Amino acid sequence: MALIGTLTSGVSALKTFTKDLEVIGNNIANVNTTAFKSSSVAIGEDFVNTLQASLPGNSTQSNIEAAQIGTGVKLDGVNVNYNQGALTTTGSSTDLGISGSGFFLVQNPTDSTTYATRVGSFRWDDNGYLVNAQGMRIQGLTVATPTTSGAPTYSTSLGSIRRTSAGGTPPTPLDANGNPLSVQSLSVDKAGEVVEFYDNGSSAVVGKILLENFNQPGSLMDAGNGLYTNLAYAGPTQGLVGSTSLGGTSTTGDAGSNGLGTIESGTLEQSNVDLTEQFANMITAQRSFQAAARLVTVSDSVLQEIVDLKRS
Repeated sequence: MALIGTLTSGVSALKTFTKDLEVIGNNIANVNTTAFKSSSVAIGEDFVNTLQASLPGNSTQSNIEAAQIGTGVKLDGVNVNYNQGALTTTGSSTDLGISGSGFFLVQNPTDSTTYATRVGSFRWDDNGYLVNAQGMRIQGLTVATPTTSGAPTYSTSLGSIRRTSAGGTPPTPLDANGNPLSVQSLSVDKAGEVVEFYDNGSSAVVGKILLENFNQPGSLMDAGNGLYTNLAYAGPTQGLVGSTSLGGTSTTGDAGSNGLGTIESGTLEQSNVDLTEQFANMITAQRSFQAAARLVTVSDSVLQEIVDLKRS
């Protein structure tokens, strides 16, 4: 019955616009979440019933046009907006924002799983590693033995950035005469180099934070807490995921090169949610939901009239 089709179309619209409102609500709820990326739904037409297929004309008759009726709408997908949010100053040297494209890579020390993130809230843990709020270690190139003279010699594989003033057996910074130094402070420059400043006024690079970017960021899977998985399927442009040959004169993953943004120490990226846009979208979705609900009630009323015909 045609009225059943009308009812089905209305129900499909209710389901779809409910999902739209869910996405909008999540965006609004995360307006102050560090480095949160807003999402939007893609709505498409559901399958179509063909009442009459089109036929070509000939010398004796005209062509016949197709007659088709849609059956409603469906959710085609949820698209994430990866545009950068504004950077806000925090004053903490371990808060790192990315100005431009790119993601930090962090690794879970328990199972060695690597995640991508733009949430730059890091700290030095008790073992001297630069970690996020979940204790995952930021990845980059390390320096075997920091020295205050000459260029740093980086490792040739991706590893966890570690300071030299931690407990345990980290590398010990040495002056030009091979004497150990005491670390006074640390900083991260725009290129991602982690620099230690010592008690004698000298400094040395102890590591370099690398960035990764993706050709198909839509393939990244949100794992919560601003972390993304499924990195290999998103087309990493720098090839850092699973790489075993880095360092030396290579600029792979270097912040500020190869289309990657720079690292801004003392800042955090804000959410890229535009509240004005979200409220406008919410009104549109709400009105669409109301129209779909009206379609359902009208279809129900007409069906009731048909049922009542039998009783009269």
